[in-house]
Amino acid sequence: MNVPLLDLKLQYQTIKKEVEPKLLEIAESQMLILGKEVAQLEKDLAEYCGASYAVGVSSGTDALLIALMVLEIKAGDEVILPTYSFFATAGVVARVGATPVFVDSDPVTFNIDPKAVKAAVTDKTKAIIPVHLYGQCADMKPICDLAEELNLYVIEDCAQAIGCQYSDGSPVGSMGTIGCYSFYPTKNLGAFGDGGIVVTKDKAIGEKLMRARNHGMEPKYYHDFVGGNFRLDAMQAAVLNIKFPHLNDWHQARRDNADLYTKLFIDAGLATQEGVLEFDNNNKVRLPKAVYKESGHKNYHIYNQYVIHVENRDNLRKHLADNSIGSEIYYPVPFHKQGCFAYLNNDESAFPVADKLAAETIALPIFAELESDQIKCVFDTIAEFYKK
Repeated sequence: MNVPLLDLKLQYQTIKKEVEPKLLEIAESQMLILGKEVAQLEKDLAEYCGASYAVGVSSGTDALLIALMVLEIKAGDEVILPTYSFFATAGVVARVGATPVFVDSDPVTFNIDPKAVKAAVTDKTKAIIPVHLYGQCADMKPICDLAEELNLYVIEDCAQAIGCQYSDGSPVGSMGTIGCYSFYPTKNLGAFGDGGIVVTKDKAIGEKLMRARNHGMEPKYYHDFVGGNFRLDAMQAAVLNIKFPHLNDWHQARRDNADLYTKLFIDAGLATQEGVLEFDNNNKVRLPKAVYKESGHKNYHIYNQYVIHVENRDNLRKHLADNSIGSEIYYPVPFHKQGCFAYLNNDESAFPVADKLAAETIALPIFAELESDQIKCVFDTIAEFYKK
């Protein structure tokens, strides 16, 4: 059986009759940048994300970049972030001239380790970027408490986590200074190209974000500060407006798929959900777990990715491919081992959890339209591999 990692065409078929006339309407109007579609999206997502202001931008990467620019993070400043994440999290910090300070991951959830954050703070630290990796919230209370104590900004990287909630019910993006989201097509809420949004509860920051996405201009052709061209296209916003009412159902479908994987692995005695990094003769797979071992915080996980920690990862991936099952490695090279950050002179042995995750995790198909027999096929193929 062929089981792709993701099949966007299946989702498109469910909304095609709404999308195509809307795109033609925008084409006829030739109102292609910002406009009413973007304004509607901003209104809906501000409410959904627990924010007072939402500003549509050109990509998830630009969402992070504009956040740093508006908060005036610059050369000489340090920004703490996980070494295990998508490259944009670190790349934007370098682009504004600041120094990215990498920390290790929590061994249970793979998110940023709050204890490591606290240990990394110096008198040059200006901000922390927790990443809500794979669709589950980072442990935000200790991070926000630390930031409040030391007067630091918190920029939440919510690229993979729109709709995800912390254990107290707070939406991701609502707890820090600014929340940054991506609408890349593979996300739970994906556009027909690039797009993103930034949210905040702060009036001054919200108004500055609005100006910054259009070169810092207000009024027309007058600039008090330098922004950028971070405007969201009307067509992307229109597609997102059509998809948005379906989002919670798509989240639940992914959660149901994750529950089926969990049942299959646990019932077969192949897996554990405990926060251990070693395997034994019985447990060859460690499953995603939406709880922090020490604090007991439980999160609402939306499973943008279903990432498992496995023994003999690379050979397992080859076995899956040989059986027409898609998979991916998120992410094989942590930031502290990337050539472009060699100038930071990081101790490569200082991030053992991230190194282990980079070498031993694999993402399985989890998209909302996945059928139960496809999930069982993925499980059976993995079980067959470990029986050998």
